[in-house]
Amino acid sequence: MSDGAISQDEIDALLSGVAIDGLNSSGHVGNGPSYHFDIPTLQTLADALKPKLEENINKTTSVTFTTEAPVVEQTNRDHVLSKLPEVVIGINADYNAGIKGSHLYLMAPEFALKIFQLVSSEEATEVDDMVLSVVSEFVATHISAEIQEVEGKGKVSGLGYGTPETLNESKAMIMFPQGDFVLASYPLTYEGNAYTLWECLGGDAAEGLTKALGGGADDSAGLTPIDLGGMNAAAAGGQAMGAAPMGGMQQMGGAMPNMGMGMQQPMGGMQQMGMGMPMGGMGMGMPQNMGVNMGMNVPNVQQLQYPNLQAGLNAGEQGNISLIMDVFMEMTVELGRTKKTIKDILGMGEGTIIELDKLAGEPVDILVNHKKIAKGEVVVIDENFGVRVTEILSPMERVSELN
Repeated sequence: MSDGAISQDEIDALLSGVAIDGLNSSGHVGNGPSYHFDIPTLQTLADALKPKLEENINKTTSVTFTTEAPVVEQTNRDHVLSKLPEVVIGINADYNAGIKGSHLYLMAPEFALKIFQLVSSEEATEVDDMVLSVVSEFVATHISAEIQEVEGKGKVSGLGYGTPETLNESKAMIMFPQGDFVLASYPLTYEGNAYTLWECLGGDAAEGLTKALGGGADDSAGLTPIDLGGMNAAAAGGQAMGAAPMGGMQQMGGAMPNMGMGMQQPMGGMQQMGMGMPMGGMGMGMPQNMGVNMGMNVPNVQQLQYPNLQAGLNAGEQGNISLIMDVFMEMTVELGRTKKTIKDILGMGEGTIIELDKLAGEPVDILVNHKKIAKGEVVVIDENFGVRVTEILSPMERVSELN
């Protein structure tokens, strides 16, 4: 970049949270930490959710969608980008209770518009806030079904997720989980048209769901996969320390039965290996600590704790929202409406009483930019009128108001 210009690939990398020099936002080389995903267990979960997804979308749209067999795979950002259209709908709903981790849904804008059209019985040519609200409601119902399925296994309870944040963005702007992650693809068909709902699970979320379903590696011995990798590396290093074969270990064979008795003298066989380390106080009751008790130079392997990348994402998004927090929007309280002929309007004067379509005591409507968002009751504050909010309209109710 001698001319000071930034290429499109570098821009995409910065937008995805990966630095140009190959370091991601956590400071590690590459795309992020690696995980050992139990794909069969997560595939079983996706298969169980297939009929629930079909029931959910058919109930929401009042038509019949057909769902095909879902596909679960381990993937990364580049592979997913190759599957997506240039512009996508992204719904962030990160798990934040019971288990924690990145949780993202994706769909093509055509799918979102079709759902909105079937729900509202209106044609829509572009994705707006109302379309995003309907899609968010649909995905939230699917997440609830996923939580019920996982909690039904009895391994975990109290699962929760953050309020879904739905965006209509270029696919390069979507913040995918760092490193490798799990992608579940749910194919759906309606009137011969194929659609797909994609679900992306970050490493922490995928491993949390796996454990909640009773899958994953057996950690009853107290060793994580990283611990086992460290022990294997230490064993390989021990073999490389001696130029001759491990003949000295054969001399240890006769002394092995006495090791459980806490033998204190050095082991001659180990001295022949060039290590010259005593074997005192060895306890055979804990085989996972054998390398340490034998005096081998086994590193202290600990689980690496990665920073919560999603927390930074939320902070960034909130920072973007803060840029428009001081923008004013028109809020209106509507007492009621009526229709009059032109003759009646021209005949109005001082003292004319206009009868509205609202009953006495009925809640008034609260509108923002002429869109109804809530209901309330009129109150008096000192010498001014005010409104106490009594009800916030759901996205589905807001859609029905457009009809």
